[in-house]
Amino acid sequence: MSVVDRKNRPRRQYAEPIVEHSDPSIAAFARGCVQHHADDHWFHQNASFVMLSTQFAVELREQLEPGLGHQAGFVGHIVVELLLDAILIERDPNLLDSYYAALESLDAELVQAGANAICRQPVTRLVELLPKFIEVRFLADYSDDRLLLKNLNRVMKRVGLPMLPDAVVAWTNDARQRVRASADELLTPTASPGPP
Repeated sequence: MSVVDRKNRPRRQYAEPIVEHSDPSIAAFARGCVQHHADDHWFHQNASFVMLSTQFAVELREQLEPGLGHQAGFVGHIVVELLLDAILIERDPNLLDSYYAALESLDAELVQAGANAICRQPVTRLVELLPKFIEVRFLADYSDDRLLLKNLNRVMKRVGLPMLPDAVVAWTNDARQRVRASADELLTPTASPGPP
């Protein structure tokens, strides 16, 4: 949804009433959305996530133009997530194919119907985006520092932030080692997974 319409989010409070939907597929979609928000909440409360994302933001601020602290904070946050994805794939290379196979098995029309049941504004582009998302397989890029920077700069362009400099590549390599060392802690809930 952040690609289709960044402001039109399937928020938890919108999804919760839909878990009782008369269509079992829509209800299951809503339950998945609620579960995502619960997982996202505990993950972002995790002590290792807070520590790493804060450290990364401080370090990135030194590499960006003055006045871009908000960008450093945003990138520090998402880099932890993207590098953790890379570490999970590194640990079990079959996960990447399994993930994309699961996406390919989805009915794009049903996914869009589920999003429309939850989101406040009509969703029309998921049907066309899902096959492209599967085809590009950009999660595989996260294992390479240069390709990771290229993907980060796609995000920067989408959200209207300046491009990250090439110097970030060397920093990313070091950040990757720290995420690898903290991966088990990052995957372990340290706070109550209650509502955000």
